[in-house]
Amino acid sequence: MNATTSHHALHTAAAAMTPDRSAARAPRLVWVFQILAAAILGMTLPFKFTAAPETVALFDALGAGAAGRLGTAVLETFAVVMLLTPRLAAIGGALTVGLMSGAIFSHLTVLGIVWDGDASLFTMAVVGLLAGTAVAWLRRRELPIVGPRLR
Repeated sequence: MNATTSHHALHTAAAAMTPDRSAARAPRLVWVFQILAAAILGMTLPFKFTAAPETVALFDALGAGAAGRLGTAVLETFAVVMLLTPRLAAIGGALTVGLMSGAIFSHLTVLGIVWDGDASLFTMAVVGLLAGTAVAWLRRRELPIVGPRLR
């Protein structure tokens, strides 16, 4: 082994032991998106489960009634739990994308962006969609079936 080969081997070994800063930041960033998506979904759950009048009115306007309200609440609860469980977070992100896409579609086609004098539900749905998309994308390799094919 000559001096150049030895130097290269030492440099390679040192590089392998030095933490990559971008790799260290990525897990923290994905957790920010996971917590944001879970918080947005979780904020409305008590209103859906307790049949708060404004939530009942919203789902009645959609023609979904109590079954739609409770079904959505159950799916959102699953998404929150998955988003906060590391090995299920990718699925939770994908579920969040589906749920928030449905919410946005409902606002754009039936409810309007401003519902009951307030645009916050639409805004939260958009932010939730973006956060869920970020989680699903950053953890895409962890998605069942399609994950191993995504790079």
